[in-house]
Amino acid sequence: MIAQPPLSRQIRDLEEELGTPLFVREHHSLKLTEEGVLFRDYATRILSMTEQSIADVRNVSKGLQGTLYLAEVEGKGPNIMAKLVSEFSKLYPDVQYSFWNGNSDEVVNRIHKGLSDVGLIMEPYDPQGIHSHHLYTEPWVAMIPAGHPLACTDSQTISMLELADCDLIIPSRESRLREISDWLGGGEKMPHVIARISNVVTAYELCRQGLGVAIYPAAVEDIVTDHESVCIKTISDKDIRASYVLIYSDEHPLHNIARKFIDNLIGK
Repeated sequence: MIAQPPLSRQIRDLEEELGTPLFVREHHSLKLTEEGVLFRDYATRILSMTEQSIADVRNVSKGLQGTLYLAEVEGKGPNIMAKLVSEFSKLYPDVQYSFWNGNSDEVVNRIHKGLSDVGLIMEPYDPQGIHSHHLYTEPWVAMIPAGHPLACTDSQTISMLELADCDLIIPSRESRLREISDWLGGGEKMPHVIARISNVVTAYELCRQGLGVAIYPAAVEDIVTDHESVCIKTISDKDIRASYVLIYSDEHPLHNIARKFIDNLIGK
């Protein structure tokens, strides 16, 4: 362990070299500044890449070994990623996997920072610094409380226009709010959003309790067990689809395992 005075001097020397403080110094504690968080993320990525490069070189003669770091969204994400990993594992049985789950914005952020090798997200997303491959498309659906007037119709589909006056439960991503607003007329009529939630299970439970109508990709049907409390209708508007894409960084090189994983997917 480094004694406190030498460590403090090293931190100050580093801050002087960078020309910016990395910590906010309070009484007996240190808190990272915005610059400090950025420097930490880069340092973490460099250490990870160093360790992985050593492992790649050592494993050339042993066959493919090591850990592939994956990040995925919920919905159809786990199902898609599990199939990809299962196929890859048959070819390279010594590879291990580390999974991380979050929303698409969080997954993209991890890819940019090098914290995950490959990600599975849903559109829309900012393509800057990202390679992508489209994998799957599904419709959006409305989860409607059984007592709601819209649940009483015989139709298995519903239009966004019919949802315009509903209390809505939607995914938490900021881009989703803009997207759903566009679906309702491009800002002429703002949706009445009563809850924004990252976890679809919570959205389903709130819908069961009658809080509002939830709008989510069709994979949500896999978790619906109480069909007496919740009615699901497919949103019929032809341009409203949920698309899943596999992404990886265009800003730093992939290690050997990640490259093999992607090459296996795209058939190179």
